[in-house]
Amino acid sequence: MFSFVVNSELFYCRSVYDDQPNAHRRFMEKLDVRIRNHDREIEKMCNFHHQGFVDAITELLKVRADAKKLMGQVSDTNRRLQDAGREVTAQTQEVIRCRVQQRNMATTVEKLQLCIPVLEMYSKLKEQLESKRYYSALKTMEQLENMYIPRVSQYRFCQIMAETLPKLREEIKDVSMSDLKDFLESIRKHSDKIGETAMRQAQQHRTFNSAVQKQVTLSCTKPPYGLNGRTSLHHNGLSPEETADEDDADDEVLTAQDLVDFSPVYRCLHIYTVLGDRETFENYYRKQRKKQARLVLQPQSNMHETVEGYRRYFNQIVGFFVVEDHILHATRGLVTRAFTDELWNMALSKIIAVLRTHSSYCTDPDLVLELKNLIVIFADTLQGYGFPVNRLFDLLFEVRDQYNETLLKKWALVFREIFEQDNYSPIPVENEEEYKAVISRFPFHDAEIEKQHFPKKLPMSQSVPQIYAQVKEFIYASLKFSESLHRSWTEIDDMLRKSTNLLLTRTLSSCLQNLIKKPHIGLTELVQIIINTTHLEQACKYLEDFITNITNVSPETVHTTRLYGLSTFKDARHAAEGEIYTKLNQKIDEFIQLADYEWCMVESDGRASGYLMDLINFLRSTFQVFTHLPGKVAQTACMSACKHLATSLMQMLLDSELKQVTMGAVQQFNLDVIQCELFASSEPVPGFQGDTLQLAFIDLRQLLDLFMVWDWSTYLADYGQPTSKYLRVNPSTALALLEKMKDTGKKNNIFSQFRKNDRDKQKLVETVVKQLRSLVNGMSQHS
Repeated sequence: MFSFVVNSELFYCRSVYDDQPNAHRRFMEKLDVRIRNHDREIEKMCNFHHQGFVDAITELLKVRADAKKLMGQVSDTNRRLQDAGREVTAQTQEVIRCRVQQRNMATTVEKLQLCIPVLEMYSKLKEQLESKRYYSALKTMEQLENMYIPRVSQYRFCQIMAETLPKLREEIKDVSMSDLKDFLESIRKHSDKIGETAMRQAQQHRTFNSAVQKQVTLSCTKPPYGLNGRTSLHHNGLSPEETADEDDADDEVLTAQDLVDFSPVYRCLHIYTVLGDRETFENYYRKQRKKQARLVLQPQSNMHETVEGYRRYFNQIVGFFVVEDHILHATRGLVTRAFTDELWNMALSKIIAVLRTHSSYCTDPDLVLELKNLIVIFADTLQGYGFPVNRLFDLLFEVRDQYNETLLKKWALVFREIFEQDNYSPIPVENEEEYKAVISRFPFHDAEIEKQHFPKKLPMSQSVPQIYAQVKEFIYASLKFSESLHRSWTEIDDMLRKSTNLLLTRTLSSCLQNLIKKPHIGLTELVQIIINTTHLEQACKYLEDFITNITNVSPETVHTTRLYGLSTFKDARHAAEGEIYTKLNQKIDEFIQLADYEWCMVESDGRASGYLMDLINFLRSTFQVFTHLPGKVAQTACMSACKHLATSLMQMLLDSELKQVTMGAVQQFNLDVIQCELFASSEPVPGFQGDTLQLAFIDLRQLLDLFMVWDWSTYLADYGQPTSKYLRVNPSTALALLEKMKDTGKKNNIFSQFRKNDRDKQKLVETVVKQLRSLVNGMSQHS
């Protein structure tokens, strides 16, 4: 229907414009009918919805009346609620005021509780100062400053207290310093008596030691007394029966504490420590003691006339250092071992100079003998306190030095024979018995090797346990001479260590150096020597324990000489490392001599030369052997080999006897250099950073790239610039190689790839040669 109407209208519209007869009139009539129909439909719709609109307006008017009524009820309820809350508000304000008062009272009580302990501590401080308990007073001051006063620092009386405390500290410092000066004067007076007591007890020990040594042997007897850092002043070292035979057996054994009251120095040290001024006190004390040491070391002019003069001189020195040793161990830092060693070194030089001067005046043999005995007792006494006295025994042991020289010559032959018979390969062990036999002669322990099954190999060669055994035999031989001296075990220990040091640093070191320089020692042998010296170095601590077991002198409690074997074996290793570098370069030279380049070849073979591949394979296998060496040694050897290889290749290319080189030969040479660079980039030895190893071939690479690319314009334009692509190419080097290639231009046609413009290329070569010569001449004139 709709489509019909639409079609009809479209028909009438078209008829209007088609100029049919009466078309316009009929159209207007139809239009009026259409309008009337729409008006009737609108009127029907309005009549239908009119009653609903009227009902909605009526309901809205009713709601407005109810809303006014509700508003009046809410206002009345709010008024009545406000009237009821006024009384509650007043009571709440009263509660708040009471709570504020209560809080103020609690705060007041709390502050009073904080102030009362401060006042009590200050009262305690005053009592301590009055009773001269200064250290306790300082502790109380510290508590006041750090704990009590900061809590109530806002009050005036606390500020006054804080201002008073520094003044009290200064007063305490002045009083304690006065006590220290009295102490220093006291020890000057008692040094002679302290030294006499210490030397008398040392002599008693020495007498008893001599008696015991007549009955027992050194190999199975522990020393009758141990010098554990100091000679004991609490007993004389004699048994009760022997003590009864001594004339002074009933005398009380006096110590430094018995003769001198050390409490002033302790008190002063504690006071200055608490005050944070310990360094000032230490400097003052040490300065004063240095002055007293210089006074003590000044002998009397007639000291050489009687032994009593020497005895008094030695007693004063011993007393001085006994007091210093007591201060060292009792105060923990007032004097240090370095300070006492410095004092002793100064005193020892002065004592030796004084003894040399005054002993030269002695003409009585008995006096010289008594002086010698005094020197021995003096040395024994101070050695018991940890002071080195080796220089005092030099005059007594001149014969021992000659004996040691003889032993050193004999053991040099023994070491050489051991080195000659060694096969320089790891020790093979087939079973548990062989393994135990080796470790019984040499202290070797390796958890990984112990876990391996038999048969297995130990890293060192046969010479290591033999050398270790021979060093022990030398110690026994040196000990035999020491036995006849009837000296203390500490002296014997010192002599053994010195003799062993000579054996290691002179004899064994010389044998190792000579062995390393022998021509038949190859790379494998040198690597084994480095491994051997490493194990011998690790065994030095066992040699020290071996000497300690003989003498029973603990290295932890006595200032003993250390073995210098570590430096000996390190020097030997360094020499072996240097020889490895040399021999490795020699081996590279041998491979280079096998090179047989066809310098006139037209084209390359397309693969690297056989000699170079053999050389690289040799280097790879060699550096695999170096895995047992320290990383730095292997890296240095690798870098040295690469640099030497690069230098040798460069020299081969620029050899003056080589007259002609073709481009094909250059290409073949480039293939060899590429293999060298690949070898360097493969990290044959771990630890190199980036392309560090490849830089060894950078000169060759830039030179070959210049000729392979034929980039002369870039080279000449950028020459002398730090950013030049061919910075490492020297004009003289480029000229030398270009001259060799120029001479073969006609015969070998090196520019065959440019056949169309041969003549232009020839001119270019001549131009480049001229420019290179000008650069070379310029460099010569500049130099």
